[in-house]
Amino acid sequence: MSPPRSTQLADPTTGETGKSAAETQPGPADGRTRRGTVVSQSDIQETILRPGTVRINVQGAFIVDDEPVTPRSDEYEHDPRDIRLPNHTAVVSHIAVDIGGSLAKLVYFSREPNSSSVGGRLNFLKFETDKIDTCIEFMRKLQADHQQLNGSKPEELCVMATGGGAFKYYDRIRDALGVEVIREDEMECLIIGLDFFINEIPTEVFTYSEASPMSFVPFPPQPPSIYPYLLVNIGSGVSMVKVSGPRQYQRIGGTSLGGGTLWGLLSLLTGARNFDDMLKLAEKGDNTKVDMLVGDIYGTDYNKIGLKSTTIASSFGKVYKMKRAAERDAEDGCNSDFKHHDVEEHVPGSSELPHEPPKQFRPEDISRSLLYAVSNNIGQIAYLHAEKHNLPHIYFGGSFIGGHSQTMNTLSYAIRFWSKGTKQAYFLRHEGYLGAVGAFLKRQPRNWGRRNSFEGAA
Repeated sequence: MSPPRSTQLADPTTGETGKSAAETQPGPADGRTRRGTVVSQSDIQETILRPGTVRINVQGAFIVDDEPVTPRSDEYEHDPRDIRLPNHTAVVSHIAVDIGGSLAKLVYFSREPNSSSVGGRLNFLKFETDKIDTCIEFMRKLQADHQQLNGSKPEELCVMATGGGAFKYYDRIRDALGVEVIREDEMECLIIGLDFFINEIPTEVFTYSEASPMSFVPFPPQPPSIYPYLLVNIGSGVSMVKVSGPRQYQRIGGTSLGGGTLWGLLSLLTGARNFDDMLKLAEKGDNTKVDMLVGDIYGTDYNKIGLKSTTIASSFGKVYKMKRAAERDAEDGCNSDFKHHDVEEHVPGSSELPHEPPKQFRPEDISRSLLYAVSNNIGQIAYLHAEKHNLPHIYFGGSFIGGHSQTMNTLSYAIRFWSKGTKQAYFLRHEGYLGAVGAFLKRQPRNWGRRNSFEGAA
């Protein structure tokens, strides 16, 4: 049998590759790499013949805190926190995509650009779902690169897909790439991805507070059994999933007031064009210009029921009063012109006056207020579900969080406040990629995993 060709999946935008698994073997009689990782010719050849069927070796995995090898682009965002898999050597002939209502998340494996390195890394990319063709084109580049490096046929690169878009865009992906597209259940992929991050990746899970912005939880998990727990996945909407064990889960609730709510309303109320712009506005905002606080009502704390004067009593509660005052000032200052405007200028059933909205509501203040409103609502509902089902740990995932400090602080505060300090919010550095990683790992064989994080896999 002739030796297999190069087995790395290089980055399609740079063309950089490292040595293949076959090339790092010192000789056919040995079958070991220079770092002691066992890899056989038959395993590699079988992987090429059966794309996607491969044991992903996560031993020694760690998060790489450096710039990704993929150049930055206006068409997508490459998460800078790749996961290095120093001991994985076999071919990976599949990629995974999680297509939601707002974002499409892509995960793929590539060899290290440094030819002296063994192993590779998981790459994480994010596209706007409205630009799904850009995501498909990126997958086409991965497919072409895989074919060039491995001498394989184009159809041998398998696409694992999850999320609603796995069904909506199924035909478009299959026809564009001419490959097998395997659709996986969204909830199951979320749980597989989260279990993987908790059990296998150090410095992945952390808690957040203003005093300690990123406090990593002990690794490996203590106690070893991480169940039961609540996953609060915040995307366009919010799903709350009770997880009792590997592959044992139940959606117990959710809310339609999620990331899509924030993005939609802020796109109407501000000039922000994308979610990152909205978060930047929120960082500069002062919600007290918009929200009504307990102190605005009582003049001080309401100690009897444990409310500080700075607690939000009513999101956007100051707007109506201030807007009406501005309208009266405008009416009084224009010689009553607004009192005699034409009938066609009236909005039926309303008392709206035809003038520009008051200028005192800055986009930054509106953004911060709405971010707090949505986050507080999610946090309170999450606590109630955790309390009802006796779930000690609450994990927050989904692209809505995006590593944003105000969001995490609000969610953490809500959980601590409502639980009186008995429960804790947990976050992940790859919170937006749970489903994509879960779909990627669905190609694992049964019962694989160093700490049983894939126990019961099909």
